[in-house]
Amino acid sequence: MTSVFSDAGTARVLKDRLAHVRWIAGGTGAGKSTLTQALADRYEVAVYRGDRAEHSWLERCTPQRHPHLAGLRGLPPGAMWHGRTPDQVFQAMPSLHGEMVGFVVDDLLAMSDDRIILVDYFGILPDHLAPLLRRPGQAAFLLPTAEFREKALAARYADPARARATWGTEQPASAVAKRLLRDALWDEEVRRQAVAHGLDTVVIDGSVPVSDLADHVATRFGLGRAVAPG
Repeated sequence: MTSVFSDAGTARVLKDRLAHVRWIAGGTGAGKSTLTQALADRYEVAVYRGDRAEHSWLERCTPQRHPHLAGLRGLPPGAMWHGRTPDQVFQAMPSLHGEMVGFVVDDLLAMSDDRIILVDYFGILPDHLAPLLRRPGQAAFLLPTAEFREKALAARYADPARARATWGTEQPASAVAKRLLRDALWDEEVRRQAVAHGLDTVVIDGSVPVSDLADHVATRFGLGRAVAPG
Protein backbone atom coordinates (compact mmCIF):
# COMPACT_ATOMS: atom_id res chain seq x y z
CA MET A 1 0.00 0.00 0.00
CA THR A 2 1.31 3.43 -0.92
CA SER A 3 0.25 6.84 0.27
CA VAL A 4 -2.33 8.79 -1.70
CA PHE A 5 0.03 11.74 -1.20
CA SER A 6 3.19 10.04 -2.47
CA ASP A 7 4.10 13.01 -4.69
CA ALA A 8 6.90 14.77 -2.80
CA GLY A 9 5.78 18.29 -3.66
CA THR A 10 2.19 17.70 -2.60
CA ALA A 11 3.26 16.01 0.63
CA ARG A 12 5.61 18.88 1.51
CA VAL A 13 2.88 21.50 1.05
CA LEU A 14 0.38 19.49 3.08
CA LYS A 15 2.86 18.96 5.91
CA ASP A 16 3.15 22.73 6.23
CA ARG A 17 -0.57 23.41 5.90
CA LEU A 18 -1.45 20.71 8.45
CA ALA A 19 1.31 21.48 10.94
CA HIS A 20 -1.33 22.60 13.46
CA VAL A 21 -3.16 19.24 13.32
CA ARG A 22 -2.76 16.42 15.84
CA TRP A 23 -4.10 12.95 15.11
CA ILE A 24 -5.66 10.43 17.51
CA ALA A 25 -6.21 7.22 15.56
CA GLY A 26 -5.84 3.48 16.09
CA GLY A 27 -8.30 0.70 16.86
CA THR A 28 -12.00 0.67 17.58
CA GLY A 29 -13.13 0.70 21.19
CA ALA A 30 -9.84 2.18 22.42
CA GLY A 31 -11.34 5.37 23.84
CA LYS A 32 -10.19 7.79 21.14
CA SER A 33 -13.22 10.03 21.56
CA THR A 34 -12.93 9.99 25.34
CA LEU A 35 -9.27 11.00 25.16
CA THR A 36 -9.97 13.68 22.57
CA GLN A 37 -12.69 15.19 24.73
CA ALA A 38 -10.43 15.13 27.79
CA LEU A 39 -7.80 17.08 25.86
CA ALA A 40 -10.39 19.47 24.42
CA ASP A 41 -11.64 20.20 27.94
CA ARG A 42 -8.12 21.16 29.00
CA TYR A 43 -6.76 23.04 26.03
CA GLU A 44 -7.91 25.68 23.55
CA VAL A 45 -8.16 23.33 20.60
CA ALA A 46 -10.67 22.54 17.86
CA VAL A 47 -11.93 18.98 17.41
CA TYR A 48 -12.62 17.12 14.18
CA ARG A 49 -14.68 13.92 14.55
CA GLY A 50 -14.02 11.74 11.54
CA ASP A 51 -16.78 9.24 12.31
CA ARG A 52 -19.38 12.01 12.06
CA ALA A 53 -17.88 13.39 8.86
CA GLU A 54 -17.99 10.00 7.10
CA HIS A 55 -21.68 10.38 6.27
CA SER A 56 -20.96 13.26 3.89
CA TRP A 57 -18.14 11.36 2.19
CA LEU A 58 -20.53 8.79 0.77
CA GLU A 59 -22.17 11.57 -1.21
CA ARG A 60 -18.80 12.92 -2.39
CA CYS A 61 -17.10 9.65 -3.34
CA THR A 62 -16.80 8.29 -6.87
CA PRO A 63 -16.46 4.66 -8.04
CA GLN A 64 -13.29 5.59 -9.95
CA ARG A 65 -11.38 7.11 -7.03
CA HIS A 66 -13.11 5.39 -4.09
CA PRO A 67 -14.32 1.97 -5.30
CA HIS A 68 -14.60 0.37 -1.86
CA LEU A 69 -16.37 3.35 -0.29
CA ALA A 70 -18.72 3.80 -3.25
CA GLY A 71 -19.60 0.13 -2.95
CA LEU A 72 -21.10 0.81 0.47
CA ARG A 73 -23.46 3.49 -0.80
CA GLY A 74 -27.09 2.50 -0.42
CA LEU A 75 -26.39 -0.73 1.45
CA PRO A 76 -28.74 -1.58 4.34
CA PRO A 77 -27.34 -1.81 7.89
CA GLY A 78 -24.99 -4.73 8.37
CA ALA A 79 -24.85 -5.66 4.68
CA MET A 80 -21.07 -5.34 4.45
CA TRP A 81 -20.77 -8.12 7.06
CA HIS A 82 -23.31 -10.60 5.67
CA GLY A 83 -21.78 -13.73 4.16
CA ARG A 84 -18.20 -12.51 4.60
CA THR A 85 -15.33 -13.70 6.73
CA PRO A 86 -13.55 -11.19 9.01
CA ASP A 87 -10.60 -11.18 6.59
CA GLN A 88 -12.86 -10.43 3.64
CA VAL A 89 -14.43 -7.53 5.52
CA PHE A 90 -10.96 -6.29 6.44
CA GLN A 91 -9.73 -6.44 2.86
CA ALA A 92 -12.80 -4.51 1.68
CA MET A 93 -12.34 -1.65 4.15
CA PRO A 94 -12.05 1.69 2.29
CA SER A 95 -9.61 2.88 4.97
CA LEU A 96 -7.23 0.02 4.26
CA HIS A 97 -6.85 1.38 0.74
CA GLY A 98 -6.49 5.03 1.75
CA GLU A 99 -9.85 6.09 0.39
CA MET A 100 -10.78 8.19 3.45
CA VAL A 101 -7.67 10.29 3.95
CA GLY A 102 -8.35 12.68 1.07
CA PHE A 103 -11.73 13.58 2.54
CA VAL A 104 -10.21 14.20 5.96
CA VAL A 105 -7.53 16.44 4.46
CA ASP A 106 -10.09 18.43 2.46
CA ASP A 107 -12.20 18.95 5.57
CA LEU A 108 -9.21 20.03 7.65
CA LEU A 109 -8.01 22.50 5.03
CA ALA A 110 -11.47 24.10 5.11
CA MET A 111 -11.17 24.71 8.87
CA SER A 112 -9.47 27.66 10.51
CA ASP A 113 -5.79 27.16 11.35
CA ASP A 114 -5.78 29.65 14.22
CA ARG A 115 -5.53 26.87 16.81
CA ILE A 116 -4.52 23.24 17.09
CA ILE A 117 -7.02 20.77 15.65
CA LEU A 118 -7.39 17.34 17.25
CA VAL A 119 -8.52 14.69 14.79
CA ASP A 120 -10.45 11.83 16.37
CA TYR A 121 -10.69 9.16 13.70
CA PHE A 122 -10.32 5.41 13.36
CA GLY A 123 -9.98 5.10 9.60
CA ILE A 124 -6.45 6.21 8.77
CA LEU A 125 -3.33 4.07 8.69
CA PRO A 126 0.27 5.13 9.40
CA ASP A 127 1.25 4.64 5.74
CA HIS A 128 -1.33 7.21 4.71
CA LEU A 129 -0.78 9.59 7.61
CA ALA A 130 3.03 9.71 7.76
CA PRO A 131 3.39 11.88 4.60
CA LEU A 132 1.17 14.52 6.25
CA LEU A 133 3.28 14.88 9.40
CA ARG A 134 6.14 17.27 10.03
CA ARG A 135 7.17 15.14 12.99
CA PRO A 136 6.09 11.80 14.49
CA GLY A 137 4.83 13.53 17.64
CA GLN A 138 1.79 14.85 15.78
CA ALA A 139 0.07 11.44 15.91
CA ALA A 140 -0.82 8.78 18.44
CA PHE A 141 -2.38 5.42 17.63
CA LEU A 142 -4.39 3.83 20.46
CA LEU A 143 -4.53 0.03 20.35
CA PRO A 144 -6.81 -1.68 22.87
CA THR A 145 -6.17 -5.10 24.30
CA ALA A 146 -8.64 -7.78 23.21
CA GLU A 147 -10.27 -7.77 26.65
CA PHE A 148 -10.67 -3.98 26.73
CA ARG A 149 -12.20 -3.87 23.26
CA GLU A 150 -14.60 -6.73 23.96
CA LYS A 151 -15.97 -4.91 27.00
CA ALA A 152 -16.17 -1.62 25.09
CA LEU A 153 -18.13 -3.14 22.20
CA ALA A 154 -20.41 -5.08 24.53
CA ALA A 155 -21.34 -1.81 26.23
CA ARG A 156 -21.69 0.02 22.90
CA TYR A 157 -24.17 -2.47 21.48
CA ALA A 158 -26.06 -3.28 24.66
CA ASP A 159 -28.87 -1.06 23.36
CA PRO A 160 -30.95 -3.26 20.99
CA ALA A 161 -31.91 -0.28 18.81
CA ARG A 162 -28.27 0.65 18.27
CA ALA A 163 -27.38 -2.96 17.52
CA ARG A 164 -30.14 -3.19 14.89
CA ALA A 165 -29.08 0.10 13.30
CA THR A 166 -25.53 -1.25 12.98
CA TRP A 167 -25.98 -4.93 12.20
CA GLY A 168 -29.43 -5.07 10.59
CA THR A 169 -30.82 -8.60 10.65
CA GLU A 170 -27.57 -10.28 11.65
CA GLN A 171 -27.49 -11.57 15.21
CA PRO A 172 -25.56 -9.07 17.37
CA ALA A 173 -23.47 -11.72 19.14
CA SER A 174 -22.34 -13.24 15.85
CA ALA A 175 -21.71 -9.84 14.29
CA VAL A 176 -19.67 -8.57 17.24
CA ALA A 177 -17.55 -11.74 17.22
CA LYS A 178 -16.80 -11.15 13.55
CA ARG A 179 -16.12 -7.47 14.25
CA LEU A 180 -13.60 -8.34 16.96
CA LEU A 181 -11.64 -10.52 14.55
CA ARG A 182 -11.74 -7.85 11.83
CA ASP A 183 -10.55 -5.23 14.28
CA ALA A 184 -7.65 -7.41 15.41
CA LEU A 185 -6.46 -7.51 11.79
CA TRP A 186 -6.68 -3.71 11.61
CA ASP A 187 -4.71 -3.35 14.84
CA GLU A 188 -1.94 -5.57 13.51
CA GLU A 189 -1.74 -3.49 10.34
CA VAL A 190 -1.57 -0.28 12.38
CA ARG A 191 1.13 -1.73 14.62
CA ARG A 192 3.27 -2.93 11.72
CA GLN A 193 3.05 0.34 9.82
CA ALA A 194 3.58 2.49 12.92
CA VAL A 195 6.87 0.73 13.63
CA ALA A 196 7.99 1.33 10.04
CA HIS A 197 7.30 5.07 10.33
CA GLY A 198 8.44 5.59 13.93
CA LEU A 199 4.95 6.60 15.05
CA ASP A 200 3.64 6.26 18.59
CA THR A 201 1.32 3.41 19.58
CA VAL A 202 -0.29 3.30 23.01
CA VAL A 203 -1.66 0.06 24.44
CA ILE A 204 -5.02 0.63 26.13
CA ASP A 205 -5.95 -1.92 28.77
CA GLY A 206 -7.89 0.21 31.26
CA SER A 207 -5.10 0.34 33.83
CA VAL A 208 -4.14 3.96 33.09
CA PRO A 209 -6.65 6.70 34.01
CA VAL A 210 -7.80 8.89 31.13
CA SER A 211 -6.28 11.92 32.87
CA ASP A 212 -2.84 10.29 32.89
CA LEU A 213 -3.17 9.21 29.27
CA ALA A 214 -4.14 12.79 28.41
CA ASP A 215 -0.99 14.01 30.17
CA HIS A 216 1.15 11.69 28.05
CA VAL A 217 -0.49 12.57 24.76
CA ALA A 218 -0.58 16.31 25.51
CA THR A 219 3.15 16.28 26.12
CA ARG A 220 3.78 14.37 22.90
CA PHE A 221 1.50 16.73 20.98
CA GLY A 222 3.06 19.86 22.51
CA LEU A 223 -0.31 21.25 23.54
CA GLY A 224 1.22 23.75 25.96
CA ARG A 225 -0.52 25.38 28.92
CA ALA A 226 -3.90 24.00 29.89
CA VAL A 227 -6.95 26.22 30.21
CA ALA A 228 -7.91 26.91 33.83
CA PRO A 229 -11.18 25.15 34.75
CA GLY A 230 -14.23 27.37 35.16
